[in-house]
Amino acid sequence: MSIGFLAIAACVPILVALVLMVWMHWPAVRAMPMAWTVCAVLAVAVWKMPVGFVLAATLGGFGNTLNILIIIFGAIVLLFSLQESGGMETIKQGIGGLSDDKRVQILLIAFLFSAFLEGAAGFGTPAAIAAPLLISLGFPALAAVMACLILNSFPVTFGVIGAVVWFGMKNLTPLVNSAAAQGIAPASIPDAWAFFGVVGKWGAVLNTLPIFILPLFVICFVTRYFGANRSWKEGLGAWKISLFASACFAAAYLFFAFVMGIEFPSLMGGLIALAMTVFAVRKKWLLPADAWTFGPKEQWEQDWIGSIDMNGGGQSGANMSQMRAWAPYILIGALLMLTRLSSLPFKAWVMGLEIHIPAILGYESVQFSMKPLYLPGIMPFMLTALLIVPMHGISWKKAGVAWSNALKRITGPALALMFAVALVEIFKQSAHNALDYPSMPLAMAKGAAALAGGAWPLFASFVGALGAFITGSNTVSNLLFSEFQYGLAEQMHLPRQIIVALQLVGGSMGNMVCIHNIVAASAVVGLTGAEGAIIKRNSVPLLIYGLCTGLLGMLFCYVLFPGIF
Repeated sequence: MSIGFLAIAACVPILVALVLMVWMHWPAVRAMPMAWTVCAVLAVAVWKMPVGFVLAATLGGFGNTLNILIIIFGAIVLLFSLQESGGMETIKQGIGGLSDDKRVQILLIAFLFSAFLEGAAGFGTPAAIAAPLLISLGFPALAAVMACLILNSFPVTFGVIGAVVWFGMKNLTPLVNSAAAQGIAPASIPDAWAFFGVVGKWGAVLNTLPIFILPLFVICFVTRYFGANRSWKEGLGAWKISLFASACFAAAYLFFAFVMGIEFPSLMGGLIALAMTVFAVRKKWLLPADAWTFGPKEQWEQDWIGSIDMNGGGQSGANMSQMRAWAPYILIGALLMLTRLSSLPFKAWVMGLEIHIPAILGYESVQFSMKPLYLPGIMPFMLTALLIVPMHGISWKKAGVAWSNALKRITGPALALMFAVALVEIFKQSAHNALDYPSMPLAMAKGAAALAGGAWPLFASFVGALGAFITGSNTVSNLLFSEFQYGLAEQMHLPRQIIVALQLVGGSMGNMVCIHNIVAASAVVGLTGAEGAIIKRNSVPLLIYGLCTGLLGMLFCYVLFPGIF
């Protein structure tokens, strides 16, 4: 069967999900089971996978959903615990004291604080924490989720301590080592680890333009679609502080990528830029002349609003110091750092406990694995939620209310996530077929490459985005496609590290539209049925992001650096 036919067939389940959610406005809880059904039928009818194999992949997907649901539940119970204690109200007033301008708050929380969280934790943590913070500051739930998803993109290029690169591209290790042994690779790339470092540098460079464009675009996006005056111009009023925040982040991001390696660009870039931007805001430097806020809540459209009360529960006002209110987040940051650094023993401790089910229904490639203590939903989210009781002095009764409400909140999105992740597992397992066909994602990538021809650098990042859209993970996107991108660059005599870097960056930008990230982030803020609207609107910045990196890729590959490895 031709690669073109396979590519078109593989696209059908995704198109079904998009049509149902974006055009027919179905909620994900209805659309994803339908998309899974189409995917399962294609897997059996076209890829000739045994029905038992498809069932095993589905069960594996259902099991993997548990990992995601634990993270969502932990984030929700943390939020509700802070609401019950009055900590969220205190934080709200503290950030509002820096600036009550919602444009500035987007920069501080959705951009810089989220970048730090991505570098420290990943696993959907940034949106799970940052979106509720924005809601507590008076943001509509839909605006908060969209802003957090869009801006949690370029930090994902490196992810948690560089794992997106060194683990996501591990399939390239024998290829790069072989090229080095044969003298094909330059002396500066003696092995795969050195290649990963070079790819990280190129990824940081390719992200530089989006780092300056996207934050200001998101601000304008919010003022245009959620402001009382529906004005792009009102967003542009924050251009000075936006470019300052971007410059601080880009400088630290590039420094750590080029000098320190792939582990810390996002984490340290977010932390350093956050400190510098907070300092500038305190000094009233570069701020707009007038603070911008959303219009009265009575004028908001109904689909903007989530089911979580943004004024919080428990306490009506700030009843503690800022340090005490922020203590749970400080503890979360410390625990994440301690348990993610390989140089410390704690990472091995928390990863030591593992629940593993091999060969589901007898199929060796389908497995379930959970490391409970390494999931941020349990440690540190749930642990910190319990510690809020003594830290903030609330009763166990109020803590019980928070946990009970969180459990009720998570039941809605569970079904949508189960079928979204099951669909992803079928996509991945379709590589194991009797006809030796490429997997569904690889068929789509090869079809795209055949259409693009010599213009491949312009489109390479969109393959990475496709992988993230399907799987919800830049790491998995790289596992699926980095070997394909490397081989294609070799065949077309294009610089391999630049093409692979485009794959890396593409997986980052795909983070803003992937279905299960959207479902998860929406669940945390109590927003249901808006998945299609989020995908539709977030597709605009994705295209801008992809165009920026694609044009830079063409420039680097054909004009500035055509002869490099």
